[in-house]
Amino acid sequence: MSLPPDPKSWAASEGSPTPLGVTYIPDQDAYNFAIYSKCATQVTLLLYSANEAASPVDRYEFGFPRNKTGRVWHCRLPASRIASAEYYAYQIDGPADAAEGQRFDRDKILLDPYATAVHFPAGHSRDAAIQAGSNAGRAPLGVLRAAGTPFQWSVDGRPHHSYDTVIYEMHVRGFTARENSGVAAERRGTFAGVIDKIPYLVELGVTAVELLPVYQFDPREENYWGYMPLNFFSPHRSYASGSAADAQFNEFRAMVKALHEAGIEVVLDVVYNHTAEAGDGGPTYSFRGIDNTSYYLLDQADRSRYRNDAGCGNVLHCANRAVRKMIIDSMTFWAEQMHVDGFRFDLATIFTRNEDGSVNLHDPAVISEITSNRVFEKVRLIAEAWDLGSYQLGRNFPGMSWLQWNGRYRDEVRQFVKGDNGMVGWLKLRLEGSDDLFPQELELGYRPYQSINYICSHDGFNLADLVSYNNKTNAAGGTDSNYSWNCGHEGDGDVPAGVAELRRRQVKNCCALLMLSNGTPMFCMGDEVMHTQRGHNNPYDQDNEITWFDWDLRQTNADMFRFFKEMIAFRKAHPSIARSVYWKDDVSWYGVRGGPDLSWESHTLAYCLHGGSMKDADIYVMINAFWEPLEFDIQEPGPWSRVVDTSLPSPGDIGDPEPLPASARSLGVAPRSVVVLVK
Repeated sequence: MSLPPDPKSWAASEGSPTPLGVTYIPDQDAYNFAIYSKCATQVTLLLYSANEAASPVDRYEFGFPRNKTGRVWHCRLPASRIASAEYYAYQIDGPADAAEGQRFDRDKILLDPYATAVHFPAGHSRDAAIQAGSNAGRAPLGVLRAAGTPFQWSVDGRPHHSYDTVIYEMHVRGFTARENSGVAAERRGTFAGVIDKIPYLVELGVTAVELLPVYQFDPREENYWGYMPLNFFSPHRSYASGSAADAQFNEFRAMVKALHEAGIEVVLDVVYNHTAEAGDGGPTYSFRGIDNTSYYLLDQADRSRYRNDAGCGNVLHCANRAVRKMIIDSMTFWAEQMHVDGFRFDLATIFTRNEDGSVNLHDPAVISEITSNRVFEKVRLIAEAWDLGSYQLGRNFPGMSWLQWNGRYRDEVRQFVKGDNGMVGWLKLRLEGSDDLFPQELELGYRPYQSINYICSHDGFNLADLVSYNNKTNAAGGTDSNYSWNCGHEGDGDVPAGVAELRRRQVKNCCALLMLSNGTPMFCMGDEVMHTQRGHNNPYDQDNEITWFDWDLRQTNADMFRFFKEMIAFRKAHPSIARSVYWKDDVSWYGVRGGPDLSWESHTLAYCLHGGSMKDADIYVMINAFWEPLEFDIQEPGPWSRVVDTSLPSPGDIGDPEPLPASARSLGVAPRSVVVLVK
């Protein structure tokens, strides 16, 4: 009796549908290629030499049914056949019916969505990808052997912090791009440059960095932030100091390893909600030409148009199983091969979109698959729980165990510090962990650390501008409100001394409240030295000194750096502040006298956080956002020592405990200031 064919021999000659992308098969000395396309009628693999990006040195026509399984096209080629090739791409043919959402173009050179590094030829052109006809020689190409680059992790002690978590949101390029960074010219603005400045991060005391997007984006588009991804598996090429086509791999991993050795976690800000191909009239680089109806969510009334819930022209079709798989595969790649410790999902609510664009708050598949995947059990999952069409902050977001950027914390603390009426009650909720948004009820079980508390991020004013401008300048040049206050003088020019002093005090107030709040604090690169963006609230396209960290400010504003550093250290020294549960019975709330004044005109709040249950000292906080000095009764027995007073110049604003007189029953609190006592 004859035996059936060996399945291994099928894969050896026809290729395997898994894994997607390019995979080297050592025991066969061959490369497997696999790409998903539901509606393609013909797929061609193109192979390019290092010196020729216009004409392929070889091409392989996928045949049906030999090279197609399900909706995946695949082949396997011996290494000897592709020995002279360094790069690869695809041409894909299929229906060209825009009215039905089909945008196949047999002339376009297409980037593999699973490419692990991207090569941009000298003639790379975004316009060529937009216009009709071939973009040969002007299209981005995948790098064949990128993912195989060896790296010696040795023992990578991957840190994971709890009550001492302090997140620093930073931009890889902007952190060291300036000449005054002290980083060698060839390493400025790169992963390697970040390594050189790790001692600064350690001195500051942050325990996690949240990197603005590092996935490959289009270098031909004005996109400094990186929120227009071209590919979800490739580190951004220009963030590498080396010239090799795959240099970014080892440099990224070396950065992660060095940060881990310093006890710092690495969280990536990721964009799985839209791509660089934009909307109608955008370029055909990859997804659009591979399978437009699978990868993108289309307008149900007019499938020639893209939904735009992300505000960037298109929306990934996250309800589609192939797109969900791509997202999971990408996250797995970065977690396992690149050793990252967390993901912050830009516009995470896009994950809740159904096939027809409606919102699923019950059990959206991609959120369930991420949450239940064992690879991510110890990985931080952080959601930005809103987009243009849906606001899901708190219990509304289906990822119940995920952390969330707390936009309510940002807005309400800004308004309180600014001096707006009616904010004391809201401040009280934000300080104790926002249990109105993340309720610790039996059937829900939220935790206060799920609230990512922040006052400023990349998206909006930074802290120095929050206290220097009444108006913000957006990308179109217009102005509008930002819960900011210029302290009596608009902008940074010719600032009166009194205004300058008040601005510094307001920055310290923001820092103090952030570090005194239950939850997980995050602040923005440069806020600790009062870096200004000159009123730009949306500098996504400002790859210049407006956004680059100014290292001279480390000395100019050394007092501010010291205050941030000491407030972070104070928080870490008092685990009763950042608890796994809400303060509840361990906190007593007060006003200037008696109980808290929650009236519309009130601008004051005080509280005593009892640390006994945490084997910690008691902390008494007095907050005066009024514009006159006030005498606060100290409504808990002492003895007390003052450790923080934001109204005092450095070093008196924070330092070693200064005992109050034993007879002290009250304490004067200066206008717009925060005082902290410990027992």
